[in-house]
Amino acid sequence: MSDQLLTIETTRPDAGHVRLRLTGELDYASAPELIAAAAELRGDQQVLVDLTGVSLCDSSGLSALLVVRRAAGAIRLTGARPHLQRMLDRTGLTELLTVEHADDDLRAIG
Repeated sequence: MSDQLLTIETTRPDAGHVRLRLTGELDYASAPELIAAAAELRGDQQVLVDLTGVSLCDSSGLSALLVVRRAAGAIRLTGARPHLQRMLDRTGLTELLTVEHADDDLRAIG
């Protein structure tokens, strides 16, 4: 069980954009929470997943990000810490998921 809970803050700056801000550990115990949040998404929305507050991510967390991608059609990830960026690179997920590094992207949609 995860010592640090995952929190997911969902904001909708406008009808076509959704921002999911994750804080805590994205792992086996908490991945179902992200999957549940993905169930609320529509394929016509632009989804930004802010990973700035994610302190740990395991394979279950990566799988949950793919579920979000499937639900939304396309997502952008931002704020990945170096260890998470390495996981995304090594697993080839950076070819499936758009990973951005600029803080400007967060300000662009709220």
